[in-house]
Amino acid sequence: MTHPLSDRINSLPVSQTLAMAAKARELRAEGKDIIGLSLGEPDFNTPDFIKDAAIEAINQNYNSYTPVDGYVALKEAICTKFKRDNDLVYKPNQIVVSTGAKQSIANVAQVLLNPGDEVLLPAPYWVSYAAIAILSEATYVEIPSAIENDFKITPAQLEASITPKTKMIFFNSPNNPSGTIYSEAEYRALAAVLEKYPKIFILSDEIYEHINYDAKPFSFAAIESMYDRTITVNGLAKAFAMTGWRVGYLGAPEWIAKACTKMQGQVTSGTNCIAQRAAITAVLAPVSKIQYMVDEFKTRRDIIINLLREIDGFKINVPEGAFYVFPDISAFFGKTINGVKIENASDFSLFLLEKANVATVTGDAFGTPNCIRLSYAASELQIREAIKRIKKALS
Repeated sequence: MTHPLSDRINSLPVSQTLAMAAKARELRAEGKDIIGLSLGEPDFNTPDFIKDAAIEAINQNYNSYTPVDGYVALKEAICTKFKRDNDLVYKPNQIVVSTGAKQSIANVAQVLLNPGDEVLLPAPYWVSYAAIAILSEATYVEIPSAIENDFKITPAQLEASITPKTKMIFFNSPNNPSGTIYSEAEYRALAAVLEKYPKIFILSDEIYEHINYDAKPFSFAAIESMYDRTITVNGLAKAFAMTGWRVGYLGAPEWIAKACTKMQGQVTSGTNCIAQRAAITAVLAPVSKIQYMVDEFKTRRDIIINLLREIDGFKINVPEGAFYVFPDISAFFGKTINGVKIENASDFSLFLLEKANVATVTGDAFGTPNCIRLSYAASELQIREAIKRIKKALS
């Protein structure tokens, strides 16, 4: 029987990160010992000072609907954070608080994109960018990169990808899945290209901003010529270990912020009241209060890189931020391992799940089919055991 679903949902791809996590859960239910390196979720608890703020909000009887675009106190705190951390000046009427950064991004796409518009996606890119473009009835155009260039696109590539239909470009630094961070000079070189095309908007996804090791991220909107065309998206999930709290936000030109509020008002309305009150405390806290998590992620990064370098066929670079490694594993394509023919990254990722009991994500999901993503937002013990299993399965 064919179910009468809309063309919209039928054209939408399934999130590969969530699909792999679901597959891993199924295997665990069958009794298999699966190590999950597929989800980008910190294994830390939310810091106590943030939990205390939420408890205080409950005790103060915050329980009513919130303003669609967020509490004024939270929007003012976000403005303070933008100025402190990014040298960006936003007013509260330029801020919209949403149910996670994903909703912020979806709101922007819905209010700016029309059927036939093109969205440029420097690859690798987060899995939901392409789906969000599809939902907005736009098309997406991948701009490829390679591990040899630390997964960064060049100004020449950007220029060559622009057409009369180009409406937006999505930047994500630190990047998911590669951990790449664009320097200020690199962003300014890309901005010099975009200055020639004043009708193109830029979405700068900075959700991993505070998780950086060897380079400090730079906000694209801090480039004066780009400020009025850039939407800066951030949130609390990654750096503050608040994935389930679902608080994201954006800073944008006021007319875009108003449009996003209008859109959100018809979809979800305002974000959870308790989470918002706790978010005020989080965004105003000095970054030093979460440095212990960043330090631990860096330790884990170094461990997983050194272990993967011991495996022939893995081509590795050193990510500067986030908590992922994105090795090129194309050396295994065309080979038969343990009786399994490996034709592509999806085959390789499935092989690791079934033969090594380790969940990863295929690079196909991120627009980079020669790679797989491994998350090191897991304990050191799990990381060491996972790579041990992978090495054994491949030997």
